[in-house]
Amino acid sequence: MSHFKSPLRLSTSLIRQLKQRVRMGSNPLQSHSRSFTSIEGHRPVIVHKRSLDILHDPWFNKGTSFSITERDRLDLRGLLPPNVMTSDQQIERFMADLKTLEHKARDGPSDPNALAMWRILNRLHDRNETMYYKVLIAKIAEYAPIVYTPTVGLVCQNYGGLFRRPRGMYFSAEDRGEMMSMVYNWPADQVDMIVVTDGSRILGLGDLGVQGIGIAIGKLDLYVAAAGINPQRVLPVMIDVGTDNEKLLKDPLYLGLQRHRLDGDEYLAVIDEFMEAVFTRWPHVIVQFEDFQSKWAFKLLQRYRNTFRMFNDDVQGTAGVAIAGLLGAVRAQGSQMIDFPKQKIVVAGAGSAGIGVLNAARKTMARMLGNNEHAFVSAGRQFWVVDANGLITDERENVDPEARPFARKSKEIHRQGLREGASLVEVVQQVKPDVLLGLSAVGGLFSKEVLEALRGSTSTRPAIFAMSNPTNNAECTPEEAFSIVGDNVVFASGSPFKDVDLGNGHIGHCNQGNNMYLFPGIGLGTLLSGSRVISDGMLQVAAECLAAYMTDEEVLKGVIYPSISSIRDITKKVAVAVIKEALDEDLAEGYREMDARELRKLNQEEIEEYVQNNMWSPEYPTLVYKKE
Repeated sequence: MSHFKSPLRLSTSLIRQLKQRVRMGSNPLQSHSRSFTSIEGHRPVIVHKRSLDILHDPWFNKGTSFSITERDRLDLRGLLPPNVMTSDQQIERFMADLKTLEHKARDGPSDPNALAMWRILNRLHDRNETMYYKVLIAKIAEYAPIVYTPTVGLVCQNYGGLFRRPRGMYFSAEDRGEMMSMVYNWPADQVDMIVVTDGSRILGLGDLGVQGIGIAIGKLDLYVAAAGINPQRVLPVMIDVGTDNEKLLKDPLYLGLQRHRLDGDEYLAVIDEFMEAVFTRWPHVIVQFEDFQSKWAFKLLQRYRNTFRMFNDDVQGTAGVAIAGLLGAVRAQGSQMIDFPKQKIVVAGAGSAGIGVLNAARKTMARMLGNNEHAFVSAGRQFWVVDANGLITDERENVDPEARPFARKSKEIHRQGLREGASLVEVVQQVKPDVLLGLSAVGGLFSKEVLEALRGSTSTRPAIFAMSNPTNNAECTPEEAFSIVGDNVVFASGSPFKDVDLGNGHIGHCNQGNNMYLFPGIGLGTLLSGSRVISDGMLQVAAECLAAYMTDEEVLKGVIYPSISSIRDITKKVAVAVIKEALDEDLAEGYREMDARELRKLNQEEIEEYVQNNMWSPEYPTLVYKKE
C-alpha cells in the first residue's frame, strides 16, 4: 500500500474561498468583547424548486408552517390547508398522533411497538427533516432509545423490509476503481461528518451485511441532535464487501452483495480507496468507524488515525465512556479520581470494545502514577481479563495480539489460586474486584453465581458495568445486581434500564454508559478546532470532562452518568475540552473564519460561545426561490 499523503491541509484556493465568505454581524475576531456570529445561524436559503417539489423535499418542507408570504412566493397557495401553524403546534399535533398510536398498540413497550415507533419517526424524517430533529431534540431521552440503541439493532436486523427511501451512500466491492467519481454523486458540497460501517459486527448481533447502515443513520441522528451538526452535512456510509451471514446469503430479498466477505489485501484495498475518495472531495471531513469486527477494528484504526481525521467509536468512544464511568465509580466510593490506579478490575470480554477499554484504562492509571514505564507496568497489574476460554494468562496459545499485554503471569496467578482458563466465577471469587466490567456481548454472563461471588469484594461499594448492547446482550439486569450483590452497588449498562425501587424510599440508580455522551462532542470539538487528527489526549480529556460533569452529591447516590436530556450541554462541554486539548497539542488549524491563531486568543467563556454558535438548531429558514 502506498503511504497516504495527508489531505487534511486546506488548499490555497479553498483558503481564499473561506476568506471571501460574507461575514454576518460583528467581526468575530475583534480583540475586545468578541461576538461570535453563528455559522449555523438564520439566513435565507435559495431554493431552485417550487410547488409540490418543495413539499416533497424533506430538507425544505415546512408543511403547514409555510407563511402566507412564502406560499405565494413558492406557488404553494391552495396546496396546503389555510391555517398557518407554528412549529410548536406542529410538534403538538405530531405527538398527539403518536400517543394515540402508542395507546392502541396491544403489546405495550415490546420490540414490535419500538419498531412501530421507529417507523413513525422515520416517516416524519422522510417528509420534514427540521421538524424531525426538533422532536428528537425536545424528547431526546424518550426517542434516543428508538433511533439508537437498543431499537436500532432491531432496525438493522429487519432493514430489508423497512427500507423505503435511500439514505446515505453504499460503496461495494463491485465499485473498486470507481469510488473517486462516486463521491461526487452525493449532492452536498460540504460534508462535516461521516459514520461508516462494513456491517460485520453490528452491536452484539454479528454480521448483518448491508443492513448495518441503520447504525450509521442512527449515530448521525445523534450527531445532529446532540452536537448540532447540520443534517445537510452528514453522510451515513455502508461499505459492502459481502457477508458471512448464511441466512442473508440465501435470502432472495437481501439488498446487499450475496457473496462471502472479502479478506486480507482485497478488503484493505476497498477501505483504502474509500478513504482516499471521501477525503479528496471533503478534506475537512471527520470519519467515524462503527461496528467493524475486532479483526479489522484495530488494524484500520492504526492504519488511518495518523493520516486522516478519523476515530473508531467502538474502540475509542466505548473506552472513553467506560473510563468516565470507572472514574465516577471511584468518586461514588467516596474517594478521589486520583485513586483510580488502586482499583482491581475484572473484565469479561476481549473483543474490540473490551481491549479498547483496557488500553484506555491502563493509560489513565499510568498517567496518574507518573506516566513512565514503571507506571505503565504497574497499571497493567490491576486487570484480569476473561474471554470465552477463561482467564487469559501467558500460558495461553494463539492469544489475540491486542489482548497479550493483559495476559496475567502464570506464577503470579497461581499464588492467587487461579490458573490459565479459570472461569469468571473463580476469578471474581479470588480477586475480590472493585469493578466487574462486562463487554462480552453475552447476555446473562453475570450469572447468580458470579454476582454472589462479587459480594466478597474488598470494595465498600463494588461497581458492575454490564455494557454490552442491545438490551438482550447485557451481562445482567439492574434488578439482579441490586438484589444479589446489595443495595450499595454502583450499576451501569450500555442499554437503558429503569431505576430499581429498593424500598424504604431508596432508589437503585441505573446508569446508562452510552457512547452518545462522548462521540458527538469529540466530533464537534475536532471539527471546530480543525485538528489534523484525533489524538489520545483529545479522547482522554473528553472522558475526564464527562466524569467531572456529575456533582459530588449525585455520585454519592450512585449516579455516575448524567441524564440524556442534558446531552446538548454535555456535548458542548466535551467539545470545549477537545478544542482546548487540540490547541495545547498544537494540532488545531481552525475552522472557517476562525483560524488557529485567533482560536488561541479565546478564553474559556469565549470558546464555549464559539461552540454554541456553531451548533445547528432545527428552525425553519426563510426560503427564497431563484430559477436555475
